[in-house]
Amino acid sequence: MRDSGRMPEQVGSSRHGGDAAAVARALGVDRSSLIDLSMSMNPVAPDVRRVLADRLDTIADYPDPTDATRAMADVLKVDRSLVVLTNGGSEAIALVASTMPAGHVVAPEFSLYERHLDELDPNAPRWRSNPSNPLGRLADDGETASVWDEAFWPIATGTWTSRRLDGEGVWRLGSLTKLWACPGLRLGYVIAPDERSADVIRNRQPRWSVSSPAIAVVEPMLAETDLASWSSAIADLRRSFAEALRALGFHARDTSVNWVLVEMEPGLRERLIPHGVVVRDCTDFGLIDVSRVAVPRRDEVDRVLRAFERVRSA
Repeated sequence: MRDSGRMPEQVGSSRHGGDAAAVARALGVDRSSLIDLSMSMNPVAPDVRRVLADRLDTIADYPDPTDATRAMADVLKVDRSLVVLTNGGSEAIALVASTMPAGHVVAPEFSLYERHLDELDPNAPRWRSNPSNPLGRLADDGETASVWDEAFWPIATGTWTSRRLDGEGVWRLGSLTKLWACPGLRLGYVIAPDERSADVIRNRQPRWSVSSPAIAVVEPMLAETDLASWSSAIADLRRSFAEALRALGFHARDTSVNWVLVEMEPGLRERLIPHGVVVRDCTDFGLIDVSRVAVPRRDEVDRVLRAFERVRSA
């Protein structure tokens, strides 16, 4: 899929990543011809489609999250009254922001916090991702926040949550979308600081927000989830991927999560797309000439490295 011509405007940096379908439409190619490393999914996750295939009849029923919520609370080791399943991590962010509309966000940071907060105030409760997105760094023990977005915590540590002791009123957010590599099947959760706070967001959440098929995969996917082995496997893949990129002459910075940062490479996204690989330009994070590159699945590594090699030799 090589084309040395000018890239269409639509392939410019996405605000969130995960835009391979839009890139494919802009280029007039099939979506399957692109490897999308602009979204940071678990590269060793089992195939959710296999699990979902046996549960498609759930679309005939209204969603009932009772059993799935109980199962999540069990693995999180918290009281089920504190857990709210959400339509992805994005709804978890929006719901919590609706209860505390003023917040403090320190750049570079995930863009959805600012999108859903009504007011940014350095004296307001701190919102932060842990590990940080896009830097991929775990917070130090002494760091605090009122809202911890732990979307990538299980991938980085092999445990479900940090259980940080920041005092009362601390929220924790999670993303099963990232963990199970199912961005189209929206699944996330909130761990509220207390039952009253959980009830507030339950009452604000649209009714039947999480679909029946999404709810149906929670328990069987939890049965297949092995955080410790996944985290170890991802760390090995990430280190070897970063080393291979450095061997090709790229400045690849390792992280604690499922991506690497490629630095000092202007226009890397646009240069890779003709070779079938989409990465996340970090300019809108305030990181100039830096790209966030998700760790590819094992069956994608060789093709991705060939694309980088061609970019380097061009």
